[in-house]
Amino acid sequence: QVQLVESGGELVQAGDSLRLSCAASGRTFSSYTMGWFRQAPGKDREFVATISWSGINTYYADSVKGRFTISRDNAKNTVYLQMNSLKPEDTAVYYCAGTGGLLFGSSRLREEKYDFWGQGTQVTVSS
Repeated sequence: QVQLVESGGELVQAGDSLRLSCAASGRTFSSYTMGWFRQAPGKDREFVATISWSGINTYYADSVKGRFTISRDNAKNTVYLQMNSLKPEDTAVYYCAGTGGLLFGSSRLREEKYDFWGQGTQVTVSS
C-alpha cells in the first residue's frame, strides 16, 4: 500500500512563494507518475501539474503555467510543487496523487487515473 503525505501548506500573502512536499512510501516510487490537484471551497477538484517517473516530462494547468513548478527527488521518495507569484484564487486544499501506470496526453489530467492520494494540505493566499 502506497501512502502519500503532503506538507508545506500555510497562509501567505498574494505574490509570495510556497513549496509543497509530498513524501511517498514504497520502494517503487521512482516508477510512479505523480501529480498535484487542488480543491477550492465549493468547487470540484482540479488538475494542477503532473510529472513522469523520470522527471523529464511535466505538464501544467493553464492557470498555473509559468508560476508553478513540479519536480521530484526519487532518492528521497518526494515530489514537490514550487508555487511562485501566488494569487488569492490559488487558495485550495492541495492533494498529491500517484499511479504506477504510465499516463499520456489528457489522461494525465484525470483524477480517476491516479490510484493513491494524500490527505491534502491547505494553502491560503490572502489579498
